[in-house]
Amino acid sequence: MSLTQLHDADSARSAAAEFRQVFEAIAGEVGRMIVGQREVVDGVLTALMAGGHVLLEGVPGLGKTMLVSSISQAVDLPFSRIQFTPDMMPADIVGTNVLTEREGGGHELAFQQGPVVANLVLADEINRATPKTQAALLEVMQEKQVTVGRRTIAMPDPFCVMATQNPVDQEGTYPLPEAQLDRFLFKLVVGYPTEQDYHAIIERTTSGSQVRLSAVTDAATLRRMRGIVRQVPVPESARSCAIRLVMGTQPNSPYATAQVNASVALGASPRGIQGLMLAAKVRALRSARFAVAEEDIRAVALPVLRHRLVTNFQAHANGVTADTLVADVMAGLRG
Repeated sequence: MSLTQLHDADSARSAAAEFRQVFEAIAGEVGRMIVGQREVVDGVLTALMAGGHVLLEGVPGLGKTMLVSSISQAVDLPFSRIQFTPDMMPADIVGTNVLTEREGGGHELAFQQGPVVANLVLADEINRATPKTQAALLEVMQEKQVTVGRRTIAMPDPFCVMATQNPVDQEGTYPLPEAQLDRFLFKLVVGYPTEQDYHAIIERTTSGSQVRLSAVTDAATLRRMRGIVRQVPVPESARSCAIRLVMGTQPNSPYATAQVNASVALGASPRGIQGLMLAAKVRALRSARFAVAEEDIRAVALPVLRHRLVTNFQAHANGVTADTLVADVMAGLRG
């Protein structure tokens, strides 16, 4: 379906239904490998469909790497994994010029591209690398291209970085700066499985049978789905809700709560409102609706905003988290 056909109601409903079908097909296929964690799976797929990047936070062993690998198989896209370590250099990610021998004799410089040149990039334990190396990846995320010397290489389309990190209180980590965290559309917290999930994990991973995933979509379809997302209209009420929500995270704004004024040093930037809009559009389409509602804004607010707030010393002393503050702002808007 051409995106120019979405001006009438029937075409819009058809596009929303197709989007939901594709989304659920991917989630269902990934669910054959990943036990539980449906909220996390939906969050990663939402970021992928919205054209953003996602940061997954959780302790080792919760299946973050397997999740990204499973998505790459389900969407039939090339997948690259970068294991970050303290001794890694930027050239290990983006690539470098190396001296090679010519067939006829002599030497020449040849570009050897890095693992970041792929549709889906898993940046595993990104907070194990030094800030200089982190910045090299995050620059690619923003510019969607790599420049080494005089050579510039555009990232393939679609391009999505799915980064994992350990909780910042673990030893040997380098917390991502706030300006770089802002480049992630979502920050998702991966929790421990439930008791029922543990039974399923044992059955799937310690028995003789192995799950093999199949591709249920392709790059062309994903590009088309991303185009549909951009076409979803946002009513004035939903737009105002998103604006008040973002402004509510900014200290001393008209919509800031007393807790925000006391606990926040820096609120969400304009990237926050952009993220809310795109994620809410995806959620509306997932529900087979071709219009954003206020409920969509509220549903995506936490993963979009939690990593964009910088709390002050008083917040740390009182145990006030970014999640608490986002919930407080949403409660204030309801009032």
